[in-house]
Amino acid sequence: MGDYESVAPQLEGEENLIAAAKHIVRALGSNKNLTEDVKKILADLGSQLSNMATTEDEVVEGVKSGIEEQLSVVEEKIMSWETDESMIFESGPNETSDYLNATEEARKLIEDLENRCSNGEDEKELLRRAHDVLQLAMQRLEEEFKYLLVQHRQPFEPEHMSFRSSEDDSVEVGSMVSFGDDSFEESARRYSVSRTSEDCIIDLFHPDVIHDLKCIANSMFMSNYDHECRQAYVIARKDALDECLFDLEIEKLSIEDVLKMEWGTLNSKIKRWVRAMKVFVRRYLASEKRLCDQIFLELGSASSVCFAEAAKAPMLQLLNFAEAISIGSHQPEKLVRFLDMYEVLADILSDIDALFFDEAGSSVRIEYHEVLKRLADSVRATFLEFKNAVASNTSSNPFAGGGNHPLTRYVMNYIRLLVDYKDTLNLLLKNDDGEGATSLSPDLSPATEDESTSNDSSGGLSAMALHLQSLTSILEANLHEKSKLYRDASLQHFFLMNNIHYMAQKVKNSELQAIFGDKWIRKHNWKFQQHAMDYERATWSTILSLLKDESNSSNSSISRTLLKERLRSFYVAFEDVYKTQTAWVIPDLQLREDLRISTSLKVIQAYRTFVGRQMPHIGEKHIRYNAEDLQDYLLDLFEGSQKSLHNPHRR
Repeated sequence: MGDYESVAPQLEGEENLIAAAKHIVRALGSNKNLTEDVKKILADLGSQLSNMATTEDEVVEGVKSGIEEQLSVVEEKIMSWETDESMIFESGPNETSDYLNATEEARKLIEDLENRCSNGEDEKELLRRAHDVLQLAMQRLEEEFKYLLVQHRQPFEPEHMSFRSSEDDSVEVGSMVSFGDDSFEESARRYSVSRTSEDCIIDLFHPDVIHDLKCIANSMFMSNYDHECRQAYVIARKDALDECLFDLEIEKLSIEDVLKMEWGTLNSKIKRWVRAMKVFVRRYLASEKRLCDQIFLELGSASSVCFAEAAKAPMLQLLNFAEAISIGSHQPEKLVRFLDMYEVLADILSDIDALFFDEAGSSVRIEYHEVLKRLADSVRATFLEFKNAVASNTSSNPFAGGGNHPLTRYVMNYIRLLVDYKDTLNLLLKNDDGEGATSLSPDLSPATEDESTSNDSSGGLSAMALHLQSLTSILEANLHEKSKLYRDASLQHFFLMNNIHYMAQKVKNSELQAIFGDKWIRKHNWKFQQHAMDYERATWSTILSLLKDESNSSNSSISRTLLKERLRSFYVAFEDVYKTQTAWVIPDLQLREDLRISTSLKVIQAYRTFVGRQMPHIGEKHIRYNAEDLQDYLLDLFEGSQKSLHNPHRR
């Protein structure tokens, strides 16, 4: 091959020279006025040119013979592997190098033949043979390429990923299917992936294998077999990515499958999706992108094209699931999961834009942004649905015992859970006009609406704070309606005291304090204390009026009878309160103790004063309980277990 390459430029130059000389001879020969000497010179020159042309033909024939000989050597080398079932790239570096060199020589022979080829049948036959040899070589390299991609990839092991879960055992948010008096069975959980695992790029192949893959790709691209090379790569790596999703327990589900799924099952699949999303993008796709660059970066746009085509289907599988979730129903129980999905997509948005930055990845990038937007819309719609569900929740019967209503626990624990998403909610709930909660607030009664608009609405609170305060106002309005189901006015106040106290404590003793602010807490502390005083007045004012001192008529016999009757009426009323209000419940221990003490101070002081002053007129036999007995009995109140007084002077 070397002799041919050194002779070729020389021949090309001589051909040009001969052509020019012949042109000169023809031009001069047409001149009739030439002298004999000139004619003789021209005759000699013509003879020399003829001899040179004969030499040229001989040289060309020699070159053709050299090309054919070189082609035969290359053909023999390529064909020798057609009957060998072993893999070239597992036969050692010498065999690999020899085969790649033979392939390169075949490619160069084709280029040279195409540049020099005349219409002769011999040249056409050589060119056809060279193309056949190169095609065999490319087919073999494609097989070797596929083999290396499949057999030598490093396994992806999800067990090496580090997951962590954070759980607040006090959270009572449950299935959220309804807001009735149902029990709450499931604690809310959030899952996040350890960044030490999600950001770790892994080696998908050994460096030696990457070198071989790169050599094959370069050879195939140089030989215009780039389409076959890319196709082989995309198929192999797409299968690897699909296997990765399978290892991450991500199923292939259609949108219809997702929409038909029950919430319990879907909830589990969403949590699994959230766990897998960061790992797949930041760990595996990042590793896949690096692999593409290692193999194809020197081959123009091939790297980004191969990556985008291999990753497109797995990414759309993940995005289709998120899209199906976003277009489904907006029940309140889905809000946290919508937020989980939105946050993980928002978190890796920059990664997606970097991985799918060019035209090849535009379809994935555009779809990703669309799904993110739809999830944002779903968060807003679900939050509005949550408010509407609280506002429209009704009860046909009063809540037994006057304790913390399930709706109150539900809403406040849900609000507390939303603190983890405060940055996201501040972003998504913020209106373009900056007017806070207005557009997401359902219709309120005039009294509640006035209250919500005056509650720090212009105090520079965040969008989330305004919406959550609006939600608690809706809850309070609903609780007031539920309190009207009680016939006993004291139980109405008792119920509101319990529930507003619960709301205030949930805010005060959590991260909600910074969101709601001290003014909101002070206002609601005042509210539940006011209801506590209203309860005491409604329960005890009439009863304690029986113990009022009327000393101006205490010496008459009629007054003694009246005193005895009043004392008897007091005992009857006290026993009735005891029987009734031992069934009432104050779940909060401190509130229960405070109300018992407050009640005891009023009742025992009035009783002691009355008995102390009227004992001479009443007589000891009419004293059914001493002050210590009554004080002990008052300690039985608000336990939620009804009792009756049958044994005076208990010990």
